[in-house]
Amino acid sequence: MGRPTAEMIAQRGFDLGLLSERQLQEVWGSFGSRSVDLDAFLQTLVRRELLTNYQLDRLVKGDRTGFFFGDYKVLYLVGTGTFARVYRAVHKETGQVVAVKVLRNRFSDILSQYGLFLREGELGRSLRHPNIVPIFEVHSSDHSHFLVMEFIEGRNLREFVKIRKILQPSEATRLMIDICRGLDYAFQQAVTHRDLRMSNVLVSSRGQAKLVDFGLATADEALNETFDFDMPSTRTIDYAALERATGVRKDDPRSDIYFAGCIYYHMLSGKAPLLECKNRMQRLNRSRFTSIAPIQKIVPALPQFLASVLNKSMALEPNRRYQSPGEYLADLEMVAHRLSEEPAETAAAPPEQPLEPVALPDPQQAVMVVESNVRMQDILRDGLKKAGYRVLLYSSPEPAFQRLSEETGIAAAVVLNAQDLGEAALMTFNHLGDDSTTRDLPAVLLLERDQRAWKRKAKNAKHRVVLFLPITMGQLRNTLKELVPVTEGSRASA
Repeated sequence: MGRPTAEMIAQRGFDLGLLSERQLQEVWGSFGSRSVDLDAFLQTLVRRELLTNYQLDRLVKGDRTGFFFGDYKVLYLVGTGTFARVYRAVHKETGQVVAVKVLRNRFSDILSQYGLFLREGELGRSLRHPNIVPIFEVHSSDHSHFLVMEFIEGRNLREFVKIRKILQPSEATRLMIDICRGLDYAFQQAVTHRDLRMSNVLVSSRGQAKLVDFGLATADEALNETFDFDMPSTRTIDYAALERATGVRKDDPRSDIYFAGCIYYHMLSGKAPLLECKNRMQRLNRSRFTSIAPIQKIVPALPQFLASVLNKSMALEPNRRYQSPGEYLADLEMVAHRLSEEPAETAAAPPEQPLEPVALPDPQQAVMVVESNVRMQDILRDGLKKAGYRVLLYSSPEPAFQRLSEETGIAAAVVLNAQDLGEAALMTFNHLGDDSTTRDLPAVLLLERDQRAWKRKAKNAKHRVVLFLPITMGQLRNTLKELVPVTEGSRASA
């Protein structure tokens, strides 16, 4: 079966309620005909913001479902997990932007499983605090079960620290205060998180930390135990290991405090305190907790009063740990006050770190990489950093283009890898060339062997090039060097 025509895509979009008759008439009118090239038609739909690349990719494939969940229209995929997918979506009538968390199909027909998901969603719905991402709605009908949550503009703390590497003590402490405020509020409601980790802390564009997925670890744990997966859920295995090592009950709130301390440690040192391993028995081993290097050894210049608070939060003996989030919060606020009074030269902060979470130093030397494969993200980030560039990672083309068009100068070049992203990468590459705010931005499109025919569709220019995989990192760096020369200052600071 060949590729659909522009008219076929228009009809599919209309039948599914993604496009109105008036919108289509305006698009056809701009062409003066309905016999138009499919790619030109798709690019026009994206440029007019009638559809997203994610929606178009599904329409071209012939998908008929997954475009709507209740009253919410899906814009694009944000992330995936063991038991759910998260989408950015918009309400059909009000235009409110939300995150929709959808239970995977394999769990959707088993009452004992989707029932847990919905009950934990209702638990999260009861929590309302500035440092907790709110759940607005819990839906269940037929085979579809999903939660509607606030969409946070920003990134999770794991991605944030990957970019920043090490945070200043004052900033790390400020974020920890936000985290503990959320934990303390939940504690007052007799709720524990049980999945506190970097990726479950969102940092908004204003620099505020918000906790996500309260209570959902319980559902995920039950799902994994029922289906006996070879790889246990990362949501609960570390908690289980700590509980086994310390002899506390499953829902002990002091476990949340320990892992909050792990997050503090990671922000201050740039290193995860617990040894990363995939083997279940290794992850359950008590030695992971007893072999953690003291924070003072990793960051010798860290103020002693801060190190003491961190060490108490991570005390392996539960009775020596903070007994409640409120106790931890009080000492963190003391730390923040003392740091604010210290002379700047005594603070143990790495120099030249940006203060705002969305700001990047020396933006003219930043390269935005759009890549959905986590392993390739690491390869590209590490390789480009060695060449002196700062790297801004996005896993989806849609939010990447939005940021490039809204924040002129945020990056000096963009690299899109079509290997896993498919035609969405090609369409975004062309869209960047069409848009007045991004047409002068240097761009590199990476195509693999079976995508070579796409080069004819790519809108090349002197500063917009297509490279074919496999290539070496040296070849990519040389191409970028021609497009965006690295200054000596940038190389020295990289």
